[in-house]
Formats: sequence, structure tokens, C-alpha cells
Amino acid sequence: MPSNAAAWIKAGNAPLEVGPAPYTPPAADQIVVRNHAVAINPLEWIIQVAGRLAYRWLKYPTVLGSDVAGEVVEVGSAVTRFRVGDRVLGHAVGTDKDSNTAAEGGFQLYTLVLERMAAPVPDALAFEDAAVLPLAVSTAACGLFQTDQLGLAHPSARAEPTGQTLLVWGGSTSVGGNAIQLAVAAGYDVITTASPRNVDYVKELGATEVFDYNSPDAVTDIVAALKGRTLAGAIAFGTTSAASCIRIAGACQGTRFVSLATPPVSFAHLGEPDRGRFATPRLIARLISSNIALQVAARRRGVRTKYIFGTTLKANEVSTLIYRDFLPDALAEGRYLALPKPTVVGHGLHDIQHALDIQRKGVSAAKVVVTLP
Repeated sequence: MPSNAAAWIKAGNAPLEVGPAPYTPPAADQIVVRNHAVAINPLEWIIQVAGRLAYRWLKYPTVLGSDVAGEVVEVGSAVTRFRVGDRVLGHAVGTDKDSNTAAEGGFQLYTLVLERMAAPVPDALAFEDAAVLPLAVSTAACGLFQTDQLGLAHPSARAEPTGQTLLVWGGSTSVGGNAIQLAVAAGYDVITTASPRNVDYVKELGATEVFDYNSPDAVTDIVAALKGRTLAGAIAFGTTSAASCIRIAGACQGTRFVSLATPPVSFAHLGEPDRGRFATPRLIARLISSNIALQVAARRRGVRTKYIFGTTLKANEVSTLIYRDFLPDALAEGRYLALPKPTVVGHGLHDIQHALDIQRKGVSAAKVVVTLP
């Protein structure tokens, strides 16, 4: 049996500690992936600094991490899509309430991954490039295609134009960039926001028009650009994105629905050593009041909203839509780009805490990645 190791978190707001971990054989619908690269998402450091607030069910010690890429070393009895030795990317779901197990966390050498949450990696795609995709793809897909969210037409190699326009606020974020690509592959025009330095990047992903989200006229300009078009809805990334998307959707014709990927407050300061004893209660108060204000604004404008939880697709048809039916061929044929580019900041489990700290300080049009030997 292989010897495993993990970057453990032993309590809320504790640093990661590298140590031995059990190797767990797969259930019938799982594969075991020997990880060669893992990517870092805001979700992981949010759980680290605010897990007692956001993920109260977690059993410590546990293993965080959502994005993995590596080789299959064992398959469950019901698995038909993968064999030992296959190169794959996978979305690890160990911190989900219904999983809640270290064996399914990404920050270790061997991770259990659901077959329906994994896709083959083309030989030409490096593991560190493949690792940027899973959580971002899943979250974007949940917001775009689930019937309780925007419920858009599905992506395919030959999607017909829908004649509708999707608004992606925050197109240069990891999830935003994947939302652009998925929507374009489903036949939608995409209007997005980004800083001026990332305009070319989001256009490469397929956006037709790009607006500077820092401009005081951004909302007015986007409403003007959408005049005469049918809005397919909006998907919002960034702490200030929801209010802007609600205003835009309320002023346009079409689907007045905003899928929310980001809460309206930042958790970053909870990771600071001088945060103070009242930092968490104050954040909770701001979070509650901000969400109430958003709901009032949405109701006044006839706009519906719903938060995205990026793993809900594992329980519905969107998981197989993305990881089985769309992503494998799209990656192999170059129709889907593994972006943003990885910024490799370490080469072992001991470097993952450093990578989390870098991500918490903020990155733009990039994904922090650690390779594993």
C-alpha cells in the first residue's frame, strides 16, 4: 500500500502541518489520484481563517484542498471511465458537509476523487496547468447551468447562437474566466468587467465587450451596451459585484437573475495576527447587514439572486455534463483553455501554507499552484 502524507489543518485558524496520512482505497464510484500538482483557491484560506464561521461541520484534523491533477493509481469497482495510469484533473470535495473526510482533501499525495468530478488530462497539458481548473470550472458551471441557478443552454462543440447575452462581473478571476469560456461554448455572447491590464486576457477567453469595473460609469455603460439585447442573466465575482449586477439586471430586458459567487464582505483580515478579538463578530454583522441590503435592492428591482456553492453539481447532471461530456474533448481539441496560467510558488507539501498566504494577499489573472514530487 502506498505511503501517504498530507498538509493537515488541526484546528480552526491554525497553520498547516505536514505529516503522515492514511492511504484510503476508493469506494465504488471513486478513483485514487496520486497528485502531481495542487492549486490554491480563496475557499481554502477562508476555511482556514474562518472555518468555525463558514464550515462549522468540519471534523479536525482534516485536509483542505479542492484542485488536484495527477495520475490514477486505483479505481473503484463501478468506475468505467478511468484506468490506472491515466492522467486526470479532479475536484476534491473532502470539506463538503456530506463528505467531511480528510481522505477526499486535495492537499496530500493521494486523494480520493469522485469519478463524476474528474476528467482526463491531454498529454500536451502539464499537471500544473490542469490543476488550475477543477473548482473554478465547477463553480462557474453550477452558476450557469444548474436549474436552480441561471439554467443556461449546455456547452458543446457545435452550440448554436442563442441570441442572448450573459454578464460576467469579474471576468479575470479564476471562476469568471471559466464562466466566460463555458458561456461562449454554450452559444452566448458575453459582456464582462476587468481591469484595463486584463482586457486582452478576457477577450482571449471569448468576451466580446469589456468594461473597467473601477470606472464610476461602469454600471451605466453596461446598461447602455445591453440596450436592445436579451439578458441571459448575470454571474457575479468580487465583494462589490453583487450590487452592480443587481442594478444592471433590473434595468435590462431578459432574465433578471444574478448568480452570486462571492459574499459582499472580505474574510482576508481574519488571517491577520492583529485582527483583534471582535473581528469575527464585526464581520458577521457586516455580512448580515450587507446581504439584507442586497435582498432589498434586488426585490425592489424585480431581480432574483442565489449564492453558488461550487460542489452542488456533484449531486446533479451538471457534473457529468462538464467532466464527462464536455471538458475532455474540449481540452484535447484546444477548444477550452486551462487558464488562468499557474504561478508555481512551491514544490512540496511544506510549501502549501506559503501558497495559501500568497493567495490571501490577492492575485490577478493567475492561479497559485504547488507541484508535488
